[in-house]
Amino acid sequence: MGLLRVLRVTLDAIYKTAGVLAALCLIAILALIVMQMVARWTGLIFVGAAAYAGYAMAASSFLAFAYALNHGSHIRVSLLLNAVPDRVRRLIDTWCFAIGAAVMWYFVWYCQRFVYWSWKFGDISQGQDATPLWIPQSAMLVGAVILAVALTDHLVLLLSGREHRLKRDIVDQSFAE
Repeated sequence: MGLLRVLRVTLDAIYKTAGVLAALCLIAILALIVMQMVARWTGLIFVGAAAYAGYAMAASSFLAFAYALNHGSHIRVSLLLNAVPDRVRRLIDTWCFAIGAAVMWYFVWYCQRFVYWSWKFGDISQGQDATPLWIPQSAMLVGAVILAVALTDHLVLLLSGREHRLKRDIVDQSFAE
């Protein structure tokens, strides 16, 4: 049981770290927008600010997915899940996690190819910043891998006879029950 405990603590730390990184990306977006505003007011040019804010937005979205999943912030059809018996709910949950994990691992496979070819061909952004595109694409890949791991984690829990670890959102509870 010690190995499973270490794995659980490690996965939870990865999900939490990804959530913190997503929050830092949101702060970076704020800082970039403020710096761009100040640059305009002072007559300076901040090359690539909009592109960097876009990269940070994509990174924050993908990095936050697994954290949001574990905190019950993704959309779930709780009205249906609460209306069916426990056995049917478990089957629906298992089916949903299996489909979700399969789709995310498929996405990860294509995303890593996308990042690799951007790196291999030296693809750069079309703006004046000329950022190598594999750098912001890598943040998306990392977030996608973490989400795929999280979905697989919950699927394995369900298949092993335990409950998934999704926390129920208070808003979800107030409307669905």
